[in-house]
Amino acid sequence: MFLAAVIMSTTLAGYLAWAWQRDERSAFLPGTTTHGHYQIELACDACHSPFEGVTQEACESCHAEELELADDSHPRSKFTDPRNADRIERVDARACVTCHVEHRPALAGLMGVTQPSDYCFHCHSDIGDERPTHAGLPFDGCQAVGCHNFHDNRALHEDFLEKHVDEPWLRREPRLALLRTSRPVPDRDPLQVADHDAPSGIRVAEATIDDWQRSAHADARVNCSDCHLAGESADDEEDWNPAPDHEVCASCHERPVKGFLAGHHGMRLAQGMEPMRPGDARLPMRPEAGDRALDCGSCHTVHAYDREVAAVDACLGCHDDDHSRAYTASSHAQLFRSELLGEVPEGTGVSCATCHMPREKAPRGVFTVQHNQNDNLRPNEKMIRSVCQNCHGIGFAIDALADSELVGRNFDGLPSVHVESIDMVRRKIAAANVSRAP
Repeated sequence: MFLAAVIMSTTLAGYLAWAWQRDERSAFLPGTTTHGHYQIELACDACHSPFEGVTQEACESCHAEELELADDSHPRSKFTDPRNADRIERVDARACVTCHVEHRPALAGLMGVTQPSDYCFHCHSDIGDERPTHAGLPFDGCQAVGCHNFHDNRALHEDFLEKHVDEPWLRREPRLALLRTSRPVPDRDPLQVADHDAPSGIRVAEATIDDWQRSAHADARVNCSDCHLAGESADDEEDWNPAPDHEVCASCHERPVKGFLAGHHGMRLAQGMEPMRPGDARLPMRPEAGDRALDCGSCHTVHAYDREVAAVDACLGCHDDDHSRAYTASSHAQLFRSELLGEVPEGTGVSCATCHMPREKAPRGVFTVQHNQNDNLRPNEKMIRSVCQNCHGIGFAIDALADSELVGRNFDGLPSVHVESIDMVRRKIAAANVSRAP
């Protein structure tokens, strides 16, 4: 028995040593990683520090800015307050890993939470006394769709619901903020075909030059060498880069690239890993796209800009889930096609990017696109403020996002699910009006 144990231990140690030597880090994974982290699960040092485990600093290096922008409902400072010392003995919310434990798939629920579903009870056991609308509600339903999230409640907070409670299901003028797609150089004409400065020894197709000349790059006097030589002499063919990467794009498009690196599409690149490929994803993807390495050029045609390609075709070229397949037959898609044809006002069409890469206000008052496609995806109520409210009332939006079948149909139709949070707010308003009546 002892000899068998020695042989097994020696064999295991030899295998792990071999795996480490070959950089086969998957052999060291103790379990399945959550949806949010599986793309970088082999970049162990992104989360783990030697002899320290997963530190709070590691979590905050990726998520602190997002939580700050979200006006975190349960910031760490709330639990470092001495008045809450008794509560952190039960749920120590000062550390992310108290609730989010990786490699424990049997315990991980929505948003990778590994706490029991009734953990809200530890701090909010008296909520039924404070709010009559919550009397008798079960404590394992606090984070039901349309009710509460632990961190980001901006679209679900009672005051916000009250402000928008009477909105119609469709706004009178549903429309997105318009983007600025080019930045012409004042007092200088756009570059023409004859102005391109690719070295004479580099063969460039005429169609490529034509696409470039009609692009925003030529309008802004961005020439071939600005991207392909990255500051080197335009006559130096040896330094010509036929496929500039995201770092080159970031020299002009810092905000979009920052968002791209923060989401699933680019998070592997942010950790110095090989780019993500659709075949690595857990969502259904088209088999023919499985080996496609994702970078900026995967979605944006490199020398020409086509809104339909960037906002729809690039997405549907990879994604093959029910929600994606249903898009082309949806009313949203019909609006987008009508906008491209000039049949409806600009900004009224709804593409894949409209919802998953929402428009946000940037410095100098212009609107840009958030390229972190995960930024408003989980939980999906995060879409309400950044996307849905451009066109729909908040009550309709909450119900639609709570209807999983409607989500699968890409919102083609009306919701068959109703979330009671709006009704609670209406009852509160009615009770307040009665109490104020003479």
